[in-house]
This record gives sequence, C-alpha cells and structure tokens, in this order.
Amino acid sequence: METALTPLEFARRTRRLHPQREAVVDGNTRMTYERFFDRCDRWSAALQNMGVSKGDRVAYVAPNTHGQLESFYAVPQIGAVLVPINYRLSPEDFVYIVNHSGATVVCAHSDQLDALDGVRDRMPGVRRFVALEGARAGWEDYEQLLAETGPDFTRPEISESDLLTINYTSGTTARPKGVMITHRNAYMNAVGTLLHLRMDVGERYLWTLPMFHANGWTYTWIVTAAAATHVCLRAVDPGHVFELVRAEGVTWLCAAPTVLITLANTPPEVRGETPAGVHVVTAGASPAADTIERLESGFGWTVTHIYGLTETTPFIAVCEPRPEHAGLDVRERGVLKARQGVELITSGELAVLADGGGEVPWDGETIGEIAVRGNVVMAGYFNDPEATERVMGDGWFRTGDAAVTHPDGYVEIRDRIKDVIISGGENISSIEVEGVLLRHPAVQEVAVVGVPHEKWGESPRAFVVAHDGQPVTAEEVIAFARDNLAHFKAPTGVEFVDQLPKTATGKIQKYVLRDGAPAVARQ
Repeated sequence: METALTPLEFARRTRRLHPQREAVVDGNTRMTYERFFDRCDRWSAALQNMGVSKGDRVAYVAPNTHGQLESFYAVPQIGAVLVPINYRLSPEDFVYIVNHSGATVVCAHSDQLDALDGVRDRMPGVRRFVALEGARAGWEDYEQLLAETGPDFTRPEISESDLLTINYTSGTTARPKGVMITHRNAYMNAVGTLLHLRMDVGERYLWTLPMFHANGWTYTWIVTAAAATHVCLRAVDPGHVFELVRAEGVTWLCAAPTVLITLANTPPEVRGETPAGVHVVTAGASPAADTIERLESGFGWTVTHIYGLTETTPFIAVCEPRPEHAGLDVRERGVLKARQGVELITSGELAVLADGGGEVPWDGETIGEIAVRGNVVMAGYFNDPEATERVMGDGWFRTGDAAVTHPDGYVEIRDRIKDVIISGGENISSIEVEGVLLRHPAVQEVAVVGVPHEKWGESPRAFVVAHDGQPVTAEEVIAFARDNLAHFKAPTGVEFVDQLPKTATGKIQKYVLRDGAPAVARQ
C-alpha cells in the first residue's frame, strides 16, 4: 500500500477537504481550490491533446501569475517535466534552455512574447507556443484552450523517482545547468519545511519570491498542502507589497535578503501602516543581522533564515529557534538568526567538511565546505554527467560554501569559497564585513570583494549603496569598519554606486565588481 512521495498528493488531499476555500488571488481574479484544480485538469488534458506524454518537457517563461502556478500541477500530473525559466533572462538564454531541456511546448506571459518571437525560429524542437495572457498571431491562447477542453485526462503511473522539474541555475559565470528535481525531492523538502515552519489552514501567502526560483522554494506546493491562499505578485514594488499585506491579510512571505533590505528601508509614507505578525522566510544569501533586527523590532515580523541551493530542492538547513534564545536581546538574536542553522528533519545529513574529508571541529572557527547527502539532493544535472560527477562524485553534494560549525551545531557561512579574501595570509569573510557595514545608518546595501593589493596580495573593497539623503564619505565607512572589526578586515577602499549588479534571483554578482575594481596601491 505504499504511495509514491509526490507533491501531487498535497493537491489530492486539499481538493478533497477544502474545495471551497480560496486558493488563489491574482489581481481581480479569485478562485477556489475547486476551480483552480479544474483549470489544472483542463490544461493537463489540453497538453495531452497536443501530444505531450510522460517524460516530455514543458517550458514556462512567466512571472507570478495564476497561469504559472497552475503549471506546477497540470504538467507533472500527466508525468511530464516542468521547466520553469527565469523570465528576466536574455533571449539567448531562452534559446539555450529550451533547446538544452528538449522542451516541446513553450508557454509564456505576454511580457515575454516579443523576446521569444525574435528567437522562435531557433527552437526547432518546440511544437506549440502558448500565450498565457495577451495572445497574438502565432501564439495559441491559453484561456481559449482551457475553455475548449474538458477536465478528463489520462494520468500515468508516477514514481517518486520520476523527474518533476528541471530548474536552470542562473548561469552568471557559465552556461546555466539543468538541475533535475524528482517528485520525492520536492515532497521531502515541502514536508520538512512545514515541520519547521508550520503554515495553517486558511493562512495567506504573498508571492514576493519568483515561482521559477527553485520552484518558489517549493512553496508552490507547500501553500496548497496547508490549504492556504496563494496571493500572486507579478513584480516586487515595496508600496504594493505593503498594500497587499494589509488588504489580503498576508501572514507569510519568502524573500531573498536583497528584497528584505528594500522592505526594511521603505519610507513610512510609502509603507503606510504595517500589520505585525507576518512570518518571513529568507534564503539565497546570508541576511544581515541588522536587516533582521529592523523587521522584527520595527515591524513586529518574525524572520526565519533557511539555507540551501537549487541543487538541494532547495532547503538543507534552518536556523530554528531554541528556548535558550528567548532571553537574548534583539541584537544577539539577530546575530543568531543570520546563521544558516541545522539540518531539516527530512533533508538528510549536513556537515562542514575539511579539505581532507573529515568534519571540522565544532569550534566556530575552523573553516570547511558545507556538504550534504540525503533526500533533497538533486538527481543530477540534465545531460551533464561531468558536472554531476564534480559536485557529487564522492557521495556528498559539495555546495562551494565555506563555513564553520558552532558548539551548538549551528552552521554559519563565512563566504563562498571563491569569495574568501586572503589578505597577508589572513582569511577575511566578505559576509562578516558586509554585516558590520550594514549597521552604519547611511549604508543601505553593500558588497565586499577582494581586489589586488601591492603589499597584502589582496584586500577588501566595499561597494556601497547609500541611503537617500544621508551623506557619508569613504573615510567614514572605513573608520566605522575599523571601529567594529579587526583592522586587517576593514576595507582599504570604498566605492559608492547607485545599485549593485545582481542576478535575476537577487544574488549579488561579485565577479562583476571584482572584474571592474581597480587594484589598490600600497597604503
């Protein structure tokens, strides 16, 4: 009587128990779970009518709309494989990902039709192009196809080891790689997340995180599993975010630290009244303790830091609270909450490994590489066995993150291995320096990279986005760092910029800053 571990089980249960509960809010569109799943069934039938069968790939290029959300049920329940593509990528990236994945159907939002029209002739394997909204000549109309198709489809036997999605990495330094996520991977990540971050029936989840990003950290299925409501957000505008939090009674949201920084620094006249009690899940980079403090003490929100990668479905660690943390002041709790934490109950085994392969001591000082093995690790990179072997060949998935383990077992990233700054033989964590600089009242965002130095080999250089209306000089920033850090860790140069280069998922592209930064002369 075993049942395959698949997030489709969440849909089965919720449509049975909560058919009339509100499922989705997307602008003026509101639908119950009964209507939502009826639409998913109709799209499954339409895809089968197009010739899509088990194992075929269906690609989507869309922001957070109800049509995009429907893909996470309609495509996998016919055994096909969903390929959610970052809609902010270039047309060249669209061509590469569609062709590499072997997608036979491409569904796109109206905002992406122009970009795709210019490269459609370079996607020879695609049989059908479907416009989710704003259909035009040469594109089939999604809503019309749904209206013309009944809800009956043939559901094949689905194994938990079958591919569910192929999620392409951002490809900032090389061609993006296709991360193969199985039904079991996603199920285990969703269940583990719900164990640590309980979402209850009827709660309201705001889609500040892109659904294409690691399947929305599996919240595309988690929210449904909880019979909560998906509140779609097509673009992150701070004023609109706070408006929806109020109007829709939002109780949960996920966001990368860059988005949290923007929300934390939104002026009161734009923010308006901010309801307390919102649960915030953040991941994608290490959040600054200062940002956590602002959201918790200023807004009355609760922030939980989760750690993972696309290759781990994505969560492998959670900074779960412990009773002994309750007595700490807000600054001390912020420092703890900025750590990556401990392995999720369901994710598998996490360890910080030394170069020789053994686990580093739990002293909060010895640096190793975070490695994981277990339920949420991907099946591998699609059509790339060499890259798969490089990161998984010894039985561990190697993350590339340099970290320490504290005496309580909490893991803390000190840097990406490639971003550690080695100055005069000393290792400097750019994340540590950034965390200190973000406490300066005039600093809104900051990235620290190592640049060549005549005396020390390399030294830290800070790229700072300053708060509007708060003048600050490079000398003041450096002095602040020297007052709060060992002097060798302080930046030897500061450059003020209007914005930091970022990937479409909000990660700062430090290689861009390094490549464009001048060498630092002897000081």
